Amino acid sequence: MRRGPLLIAAAQPPVLAYDVVANAAAHAEAIRAAQARVVVFPELSLTGYELDAPVLGPDDARLAPIVAACAQAGALALVGAPVPGDAGREHIALLAVDGGGARVAYRKVWVDESENRFSPGPGPVVIEVDGWRLGLAICRDTRFAEHDAATAALGMDVFVAAVLEHERDAHVPGERARRVIADRGVPVATASFAGGTGGGFDRAAGGSTVWAHDGTVLAEAGREPGGIARATLLP
Repeated sequence: MRRGPLLIAAAQPPVLAYDVVANAAAHAEAIRAAQARVVVFPELSLTGYELDAPVLGPDDARLAPIVAACAQAGALALVGAPVPGDAGREHIALLAVDGGGARVAYRKVWVDESENRFSPGPGPVVIEVDGWRLGLAICRDTRFAEHDAATAALGMDVFVAAVLEHERDAHVPGERARRVIADRGVPVATASFAGGTGGGFDRAAGGSTVWAHDGTVLAEAGREPGGIARATLLP
């Protein structure tokens, strides 16, 4: 498929601990505000980084506002959530949501030892949107060059990451994005959690950013919740 420009946004909505209903409404508001084809959200954005939060599946009725917003905006949203897996396993995941519903798009591979409730996902994933192949990652995945190398081997055009860092580590997503750009030659979009959440992240970094394939910053959000970095990627 011939690719045209791709309008992509990295959003960092306000997130309330465990409150999927309120967070889904905030996600829907961000999708409508972004008016982008793809809208990426941070790690565990639907529950907060609350490692005991109940899992939710792609058929959960509380996702309805996000589905409706995607239908209205013509968007695909990548939303962070804990999800059930096979044989009683649970995963930190990204849900792909559009106007037709939701599905589990990706399960975090490089799970931290503090996240031992969750099982690692089966491996790298790319999803296709309008001829663009988006390689997916969640937070710690971005630390490992072998992850983006394996994702690139699947034929990715953009590296998309949902992350959470403490404000003292606000430099980390940018450093990792620039390494991916140097090694893989693709644009990077990173949605970075803003505000406070669990797991010791009383002040998350924010600063969601979209970079071009040459490392140019195309758009960058601030440190506070509610920001959106929105940019057009050219083929």
